[in-house]
Amino acid sequence: MDSDEGQQSSFYALRTTIGQERNVASMIYSRIDKLGVGLYSILVTPELRGYIVVEALDHTEIEKSLPGISHVRGIVEGEMAIDDIEKFLEPVSAVAKVNLGDVVEFTSGPFKGSRARVTKVDETKEEITVVLFEATVPIPVTVSGNDIRIVMKEELG
Repeated sequence: MDSDEGQQSSFYALRTTIGQERNVASMIYSRIDKLGVGLYSILVTPELRGYIVVEALDHTEIEKSLPGISHVRGIVEGEMAIDDIEKFLEPVSAVAKVNLGDVVEFTSGPFKGSRARVTKVDETKEEITVVLFEATVPIPVTVSGNDIRIVMKEELG
């Protein structure tokens, strides 16, 4: 795309059906070469439920890639500043938001679906130690922070 050289790209938010962000991004990505549109990057992040961020020459380039793609709800008016996007590009610790006493649920592994209470958080190793609710004898289990999701935060105070 030699005609695009020298032109400044911009970031745009695209509304999607919640839970379909990855599918929409994948369908748009598969059309980039086929349609020869000026799209440069697509950002899907769990923090932006119902939205994806697309880097493009302008919003008309995004519009060219959308016909027939399910779950697209439209392009948000205006451009996004890079400052609004940078916070989503920095790696976040899997255990940064986990506190002692929180109730968590396992999302993978042998305890998938089980709930437990957090008894220790090790941010350097990205691990937490928990005690399972269903266990007859409370045995501490240490797992990766990537294998859990917080179900209930411990009430502070």
